[in-house]
Amino acid sequence: MTPRAVALVEGASDAAVLEGLARRRGTPPGTTRIVVLHGYTNLGSALRALAPAAPERVSVLCDAGAAAYCRRVAGPSVPVRVCDADLEDELLRALGPDRVHALLDAHGELAALHALARQPGRRDRGEVENLRRFLSARSGRKVRWGALLAGALDPGAPPDPLARVLDDVGL
Repeated sequence: MTPRAVALVEGASDAAVLEGLARRRGTPPGTTRIVVLHGYTNLGSALRALAPAAPERVSVLCDAGAAAYCRRVAGPSVPVRVCDADLEDELLRALGPDRVHALLDAHGELAALHALARQPGRRDRGEVENLRRFLSARSGRKVRWGALLAGALDPGAPPDPLARVLDDVGL
């Protein structure tokens, strides 16, 4: 059975964020399918796979670096919602470093962030850059922290690209 709406995202962390926000908005499970592309170059084949029984609504969430490619492949009828740099950037900006530090502390990972920031190659990096690196430094961390950061967002006011893709597909 083809779902009524489909959101296409690059990776599992993007899906975890959208699923978390949808849950917090009270969207019933199964209303919308979130398809993980495992890389933007799979967007065309994912869209072709949907074509035989096209859902009513389809939307793409992507990073700024992939926007031109996604728009070209998706065509004019599929909205492409673009994160300013990437999803993590949107989440960090929406929450701010202090709230992210508080979450890291609450989940026992603040010391690991400080250890990363003390490394010689990271000492001159900014706080947000170190947070971004921390979120992607270990397998599974982006998915786990994507969900946790999404849970800390105001469900009525997620970052614009997230709000738009959620609205596009009815989440």
